Amino acid sequence: MATDVIKTFVETCLYLQEPRLVARFQHLCGVRGTFPENASQNQTQLRTPEDDHPDLRKRTPEDEVGNGELAHTNGTLSENQNQPQPEDERMARAKPLRKNSLTGDPGQEFLIRNKFLFYLFTFGTELGNEMFFIVFFPFLFWNIDALVSRRLIVVWAWNLMVGQSTKDMVRWSRPASPPVVKVEVFYNSEYSMPSTHAMTGTAIPFCLFMLTYGRWQYPFLLGLCVALSWSILVCVSRVYMGMHSVLEVITGFLYTLLILAFFSQTLEKIDEFYMTHAYAPLAIVASHVTLGLLAFSLDSWSTSRGDTAQALGTGAGAALATHANYRLGLTADPLPSALPLAFPPLGAGVVARSLLRFALGVGVILLTRAAMKAVTIPLLCRLRGLPTDDVRGARQHVAVELPYRYIVYGVLGFTCVCIVPLFFRLLYLA
Repeated sequence: MATDVIKTFVETCLYLQEPRLVARFQHLCGVRGTFPENASQNQTQLRTPEDDHPDLRKRTPEDEVGNGELAHTNGTLSENQNQPQPEDERMARAKPLRKNSLTGDPGQEFLIRNKFLFYLFTFGTELGNEMFFIVFFPFLFWNIDALVSRRLIVVWAWNLMVGQSTKDMVRWSRPASPPVVKVEVFYNSEYSMPSTHAMTGTAIPFCLFMLTYGRWQYPFLLGLCVALSWSILVCVSRVYMGMHSVLEVITGFLYTLLILAFFSQTLEKIDEFYMTHAYAPLAIVASHVTLGLLAFSLDSWSTSRGDTAQALGTGAGAALATHANYRLGLTADPLPSALPLAFPPLGAGVVARSLLRFALGVGVILLTRAAMKAVTIPLLCRLRGLPTDDVRGARQHVAVELPYRYIVYGVLGFTCVCIVPLFFRLLYLA
C-alpha cells in the first residue's frame, strides 16, 4: 500500500514537471512559438550527472535548442521556422521584454493571440521583480504601516535566500524549449526548482495578511481573497512565461507556507531583537553576510547568487535602520490600545501628501542606487585588478559581486527605513 502511494506520488511529480504541460497551458492562453510544431521535445527536466557534465554524453541537434546549461533561446531548428503560419495574421508578434541576465541573449520572437492574458501575466511576473520591491516596500513603510513593512522585509529577504539556495542545491534546469515558448528569458540561465517568484509572490501577500489582520480593520474574507489572488497570479504567470513547470510553482507555494509557519511564531521576537538588543547590529551583519557567503559557495556563479546577496543586503540595511530608529527615538509604532487601526478617508490632501512622500522618497532611493553603483563597482574592480569596462564579467567574481550587492542594497535598505523618514521630517511631510 505504502509502495503504491509513493509510486503514484512520484508519477504525479514527473507529470507535473513535464515541459509539455507548460506548452499546453501556453497554447491554451494563446502563446505560439516560432519553431515547428513537430520540434523535438525533452521528456523530463530532472537533471542527471550528464546534465552537469555535458562532455559525458554525445551532443545532438536537440541540445542546441534546449534551455538548460547548453542554450538560452526559444529554439532554432530550421530556416523555415519564422515563415508565417496560417494563424499568424490573427496574432501579434512580440519578443521578451528583457535580455538574458547572464548571456545578454535577447530571446526569440513569439506570437500572442490573447493580449489581455499577455499583459495580465506580465504584470503578475513583475510582482516578483526588483522594481516592484523598490516601489512596494517604501510606499508601505512611508504611507501605511512602518511596523508591517519592516517585518515584511525580514520575511522577504530570508524567504528569497532559502529559495535561491534550494535552487542551487537541487539544480534542475528550466523547462525545455521547444516545446515551451520562452516569453521571458531574463532568468533563463538560473536553476528553477523551486520557483522563487512563486515563493515571494506567496510570502508577501500572505505575510501581509498575517501581519495586518486584527491590526487593521477589514473583513477576513477580503484579506484572504486578495492574498490568494495575488499569489495565484504570480504563480500562474511563471508557467505562462515558460520559466517554470507546474511542479516547481506548486513546490514554491507550499515551501513558502512552511516558512511562514515558522515566522508566524518568531517574527515579533526577531523585530524586537533588531530594535532593542545592544548587540543587534553585530548579529545582523554577521548572520546576513555568513548566509550570503554560504549561498555563493553552493555552485558556480549565476545571477541567483546576486539576487540572494541583494535580498540579504537589503534586509541587513533595513534591520540596522530599525535599530538606529529605536536608539534615536524615531520609532513611532502605535500603542496596543490604539488597535485595530482604521484606514483614514481618502481625501485630496491625504492622497496628495502620500504621493508627494512616495515620489520624493523613491527619487532619493533611485538616485542613491545609481550613485552607489557608479562608485562601488569600479572601486571593487580596481581593488581586484579587474578591467572596469566589463561590468558583466567583473560581477561574475565573488569578490566583486558579493560586496557590491551588500554595500549598494544595504545602503538602500538603510536609506528607505531611516534616512528618507528623516528627510520627510525636515520637509514637514512626516
